[in-house]
Amino acid sequence: MAVKRFEDLLVWQKSQNFAVSLYQAFSNLKDFAFKDQILRASVSISNNIAEGFERRTNTDFTRFLYFATSSNSEVRSILYLSEKLNFLSKVESDALIETSNEISKMLYGLINSMK
Repeated sequence: MAVKRFEDLLVWQKSQNFAVSLYQAFSNLKDFAFKDQILRASVSISNNIAEGFERRTNTDFTRFLYFATSSNSEVRSILYLSEKLNFLSKVESDALIETSNEISKMLYGLINSMK
């Protein structure tokens, strides 16, 4: 059965939940520029999946999946920095980084399936 809505994609669902987790993890952070950067990048992951899906061509969808992958990589890079800056504990950052890695694998799997 073909996916008819982006909402049915597991990677979109996981990336939405990931953004919520990041909003919760950084809710009390006073460094607003840092917080804004990671939150905007996290929201871009699922938004790029949705936007690409609605383009209705494999070429466009794949291009937007790469954008989602880039946003996910940005989030992961910032998560490493957040631990070094003591914004998150190692346990917190490791858990979020693992989720980011899972999303990356899912995105690349979807990209490969489009070929």
